[in-house]
Amino acid sequence: MFAFPDQETVKKVVENLPRVGVGVKYGLPQSRKTSLMSPRQLFKHSDMPQKWQRREITNFDYLMFLNTIAGRTYNDLNQYPIFPWVLANYSSEKLDLGEASNFRDLSKPIGALSENRRKYFQDRFNSWEDESIPPFHYGTHYSTQAFTLNWLFRVEPFTTYFLNLQSGKFDHSDRLFHSLSDAWEHCQRDTHDVKELIPELFYMPEMFYNSNGFDLGKRDDGIPVNNVVLPPWASTPEEFVLIHRQALESDLVSCQLNQWIDLIFGYKQRGPEAVRATNVFYYLTYEGSTNLNAIENPQLKEGLQQQILNFGQTPVQLMTDPHPPRHSIMTISPLMFQPCNDDLCMLMKFISNSAIVHISANTYPQVTQPTVISISQNLVFALNKWNNSYTQVSSQASSALGSSLADKNLDPNHAELPMTVDPLLAVGNPSQPLPKRHLGDAFDQRLHITWSNFVTTVDSKSIIACGYPDYSFRVIDAENASVRQVVYGHGDVVTCLARSEASLYADFYVASGSLDCTVVLWHFSSQNQAIAGEYNMIGETPAPRAILTGHDAEITAICVSAEHGVVISGSKDGTVLMHTTQGDLLRRIVCADLTKHGRTTLPSVTNILMNRDCNLAVFYGHEFVATFTSTGRQLNRPAHKSIEKVLCATMSRCGEYLVVGTENGRISIVRLFPLQMLYTFPQTDSPTRCVAISTNQRFILGGLESGAIVVFNVDFNKWHFEYKQRYSHR
Repeated sequence: MFAFPDQETVKKVVENLPRVGVGVKYGLPQSRKTSLMSPRQLFKHSDMPQKWQRREITNFDYLMFLNTIAGRTYNDLNQYPIFPWVLANYSSEKLDLGEASNFRDLSKPIGALSENRRKYFQDRFNSWEDESIPPFHYGTHYSTQAFTLNWLFRVEPFTTYFLNLQSGKFDHSDRLFHSLSDAWEHCQRDTHDVKELIPELFYMPEMFYNSNGFDLGKRDDGIPVNNVVLPPWASTPEEFVLIHRQALESDLVSCQLNQWIDLIFGYKQRGPEAVRATNVFYYLTYEGSTNLNAIENPQLKEGLQQQILNFGQTPVQLMTDPHPPRHSIMTISPLMFQPCNDDLCMLMKFISNSAIVHISANTYPQVTQPTVISISQNLVFALNKWNNSYTQVSSQASSALGSSLADKNLDPNHAELPMTVDPLLAVGNPSQPLPKRHLGDAFDQRLHITWSNFVTTVDSKSIIACGYPDYSFRVIDAENASVRQVVYGHGDVVTCLARSEASLYADFYVASGSLDCTVVLWHFSSQNQAIAGEYNMIGETPAPRAILTGHDAEITAICVSAEHGVVISGSKDGTVLMHTTQGDLLRRIVCADLTKHGRTTLPSVTNILMNRDCNLAVFYGHEFVATFTSTGRQLNRPAHKSIEKVLCATMSRCGEYLVVGTENGRISIVRLFPLQMLYTFPQTDSPTRCVAISTNQRFILGGLESGAIVVFNVDFNKWHFEYKQRYSHR
């Protein structure tokens, strides 16, 4: 983060930077004009509010969006992102997320949740007599540096920052954050405590552990405060974070979150509406309350700056009208709870009979031509047209899968199915399709071709393939199979590829792993459809962004996240390493279970998946799967042993479910935490070599050894904590 002295300097910097914008994922142009927009303009021109209303993004993601454009950042403890208290029950043995009394009233500020407190603060406001300072309800704030550090002081670097703030000592044990129940109760009775929460309480269990070895002492009642006391309904920090996140995403929060947004970012933040809502803070907390640049007296200026630091800072006001509510789930999907009696949607068979080893479901509705790219073992690929207007139709499933598959085999001209075969590969086409649909040179004979030899761009313009005997990987034009780039960066055959999260038209990372035991990180330019050079100019020689070392065996699996700035890699000897995208080794992740019971070596790492909360699923060999936090702590003990040989896996967009394909031709859905088999689709007639999920999360696609693609209907809401009861009653 760069903090410049004035707006003129900011303009000069933006003029000299590439057109970076503020994030294509917000639906804003990647332009210098966007970079210079005010927070209110960013909110007005973004499509995020509409996405949130339509339930296309989570409550968490929307709150992060609002915080970001309103000037809140992880890089400034005084302007840290703000999240709401959502629960009001931290004492029960069990927590029912369908019971309204367990939730906080989001239409009121923390200071006005009870009538007594509301009256106390209103009396203060109405009786204020100091003419030099405007009246206020609250002399403290819901977000300050001290509050942020008190939440996070158990983890670095916040431990060091906290000690610096406290003159090298921890505060009195009773004043340290030590219990969620006590923290909530304190907010209800102490007139100096109106703090809200921070995002970490919804995704980072490590903040509840004292991992630094400091003795934090005991409370006055003798209870140690080294670790945070959790509510009775959560047995571990991981379980608390899971349930807390579920509460944030629940319908009871969704239906009133817009009212909390009005208080923090909207029309009730200041002015007469803030007075009516009992939501006025000390005047120096508001943007524009004083012009520090106009103050010439250095002592006075320093004093005001310190007051602002101590009192906290209110976010930039984003709107002056009420924020629209989120649509109900029944409004968005009125047929959501109507069961689809037929798992099978369709089967599409290619004439080559070559195994389908890779599928990319590039089915974004915003692209001109949504496409499912399939790649066969013979290196022939297909650009299969996807129809996003297709809707699932309930039908009576056939008694045997064999007859269902036969009945739903694809006629290329069939208009009632979601996928249409690539016309160049359709049956009876007189043209010669292979030159325009073949990836070129054969792969190294030592390699077993799998789904991890390929990645694609989300607009289906390029396929990136590895495994060539000249130690390269290649960027191939999907339209005509011409080679755009031959990229060299390894001393042996490239064995696997991975791509970071990618939005439409945005750049992303590509990571390549090799027999030479290294992982190399590259920058892919979507504008140029090529691996970028040092300066991201057309025609430059591709340049690595980082070379990651530490493995002693062939790289077999990679996962890369630009959002979190990490690369996780696995090798043939079972080693899993986590690096930063700058190339620094963070940690080695060890599955202790698999080294016990006389096992001298670990199985090869075959797949690594990571969700938005940085929870990892690591597949060892074709039998074992273990889950870890990003700090390397194993969540499931012992590692789960599959009864079938797992060949492939992917993760749902929400990060709660794994979709796995097996050698026996089955595709199953597994809950990530805790690891639990939820559902298995009807068995197919050959091994499942690859799996993918459509962008709308309504279809699962499986590539089969027999040269076919099977498409199953899926509704992940069936296993969602909030809706599973409605499904079970059908």
